[in-house]
Amino acid sequence: METGTTEADIISTVEFNHTGELLATGDKGGRVVIFQREQESKNQVHRRGEYNVYSTFQSHEPEFDYLKSLEIEEKINKIRWLPQQNAAYFLLSTNDKTVKLWKVSERDKRPEGYNLKDEEGRLRDPATITTLRVPVLRPMDLMVEATPRRVFANAHTYHINSISVNSDYETYMSADDLRINLWNFEITNQSFNIVDIKPANMEELTEVITAAEFHPHHCNTFVYSSSKGTIRLCDMRASALCDRHTKFFEEPEDPSNRSFFSEIISSISDVKFSHSGRYIMTRDYLTVKVWDLNMENRPIETYQVHDYLRSKLCSLYENDCIFDKFECVWNGSDSVIMTGSYNNFFRMFDRNTKRDVTLEASRENSKPRAILKPRKVCVGGKRRKDEISVDSLDFSKKILHTAWHPSENIIAVAATNNLYIFQDKVN
Repeated sequence: METGTTEADIISTVEFNHTGELLATGDKGGRVVIFQREQESKNQVHRRGEYNVYSTFQSHEPEFDYLKSLEIEEKINKIRWLPQQNAAYFLLSTNDKTVKLWKVSERDKRPEGYNLKDEEGRLRDPATITTLRVPVLRPMDLMVEATPRRVFANAHTYHINSISVNSDYETYMSADDLRINLWNFEITNQSFNIVDIKPANMEELTEVITAAEFHPHHCNTFVYSSSKGTIRLCDMRASALCDRHTKFFEEPEDPSNRSFFSEIISSISDVKFSHSGRYIMTRDYLTVKVWDLNMENRPIETYQVHDYLRSKLCSLYENDCIFDKFECVWNGSDSVIMTGSYNNFFRMFDRNTKRDVTLEASRENSKPRAILKPRKVCVGGKRRKDEISVDSLDFSKKILHTAWHPSENIIAVAATNNLYIFQDKVN
């Protein structure tokens, strides 16, 4: 699926809904595009449904904070779906400052035969009304409408990096660099501050919050990660302000790997609970780690995403790539994890077989129904025909945002301003 090549079209978040029938993307221009999976047709039983545009709407507009003389970007930082309760769909979208709850609904009928209005919608003179009509619903072309139902504003001094819907479906949290707030979906003018790591003196600031997520089943538990490579698990039953964590996950640094860049590359860019709720996955610059909730001192699994970049950290620091924030996702059964890399590469790690693969999302190799060939990066010495040299990787082409269908092997990969949807080969 192609879009134009302006800055506003760069995809900034990708998210399947709970059934996988809908896929939402947000972009730097503040737009949300929702794709819907086509139903299988009887004459093409083997061809599983493709995703086509269902609705597009402008979620956020650029704003200006006059008190601080700061522009507030319209870029969508995160989208989170709510489970479907009726015919309509609901999703949360956020930019740096404001979270909005959107209702997406279908209309295929329109009312006709009003008493007080004529067919053009103009009010009629009551004196001319001599008979009463019963309005009727007439069929019309299907319309998909997006309407903002709630706007949650003015609660964040710093930029929002995460939103997460609680398993009670009554509350959600929003996290910025220094604070996490808890909201009720019905109340827009008040939120509870549940984490605050802002020091009294900002010169003493040593770490920031980078990501936060609720436990998938326990509504009292959430985790947040920091720029120091640590993860804190908090229990809201313990106290109203969760400044004291319940568990603290950190891996001691290997002294032999210590360098000028150690602190930067250990910063966690994403944290995700497994669907089972037993594990946490974290992504830092070079690795993906899986943690068991019952073991805090080290991860149970560590996967090297692009270890060949370790020798390139100096140039990655100079071109600011070292600060890129890659996300990571689980498949539906928590057996495979996926995350992005450079050169439009993305990586998959099978936790059971310990096999991993590098695939590429690009227009050249993404003809419909084409099978993706594994890619290999060569670090030095002789390069084989099908390998790519680490020196020829394109660092402007990066896959930061990916999503995995909740129950099937269908993945969505955002490569700058293009969205690729891949699925398992069907025999």
